[in-house]
Amino acid sequence: MGGSAVRKGADGFLFQLMLVLCAIWGSQQVAIKLAAEDISPLLQVALRSAIAAALVGMLLLWQGTWRGWLRTTWAAGALAGALFALEFFFIARGLQYTSASHMAVFLYTAPIFSALGLHLLLPSERLRSLQWLGIGLCFGGVTLAFGGAGEWALLDSRMLLGDALGLCAGMAWGATTLVVRGSRLSEAPPALTLFYQLAVAFVLLLAFAAYSGALSPVRWTPVAIASVLLQGVVVSFFSYLTWFWLLRRYLASNMAVFSFMTPLFGVTFGVLVLDEPLTLNFVVAAVLVLLGISLVSSHAWLRRRLGAWRGITGQP
Repeated sequence: MGGSAVRKGADGFLFQLMLVLCAIWGSQQVAIKLAAEDISPLLQVALRSAIAAALVGMLLLWQGTWRGWLRTTWAAGALAGALFALEFFFIARGLQYTSASHMAVFLYTAPIFSALGLHLLLPSERLRSLQWLGIGLCFGGVTLAFGGAGEWALLDSRMLLGDALGLCAGMAWGATTLVVRGSRLSEAPPALTLFYQLAVAFVLLLAFAAYSGALSPVRWTPVAIASVLLQGVVVSFFSYLTWFWLLRRYLASNMAVFSFMTPLFGVTFGVLVLDEPLTLNFVVAAVLVLLGISLVSSHAWLRRRLGAWRGITGQP
């Protein structure tokens, strides 16, 4: 990943590009939900992986930098791909029960689970007090969203199941991060890591779609075609490779701060496009979850900002 390169802090270009990326990422659950009547969500996520895997594969063949990495990364790549498939299996199933707005929030609990895993596995990744506070806020928000205010009888059991599957998707995403960080994949070309995930996910998701009868019926309406192409070309190929490109040039902590716009876009698109309702209970819960995630993932950036402010004001 070019660890010796000097990475820049946030600037206007990063903000504008991250705004575009977050809008793209926030749209994918809405696209799946919008096309669900024409093509099953499970088949959608299988096809998106196939399209993106083909595009990334062609990019790898053109670059020619992947051959020396196969022997030392294939096992971790297969595991990362299986977890990636599990993540999108949970997303596809969850969207059959819950709203795209809820899925957008629960999916992005992934940094919480990856931070907890890294805390246990790597001494250099021990959680700081600010991060523990973030974890507490996040899980407080999850509890509230699941009826922590004593409103269990008023909650839709189908939506609860979908929300739980969204949380499982976040866990699978967090586990994928652990596999990448804890293996040779962390040093391999980013396109190869992405190809492993997409290719393995396509095989597993297509197999399960066939087993569960999700391959039919399919109506290739403009909405269905647009959804699959958006996810395969724009989300899984263009946006992911753009994210890796940015990681080589900017500080990851600064990028993490901007990435929290994604659930906000997801909720906004869900309300505007799908006319999904928002309850006060969920809005408060979502705020707690996003605040918690921001404290966990952006603690280094926050500490630098706090240190700079203390330097300006002369406080100890």
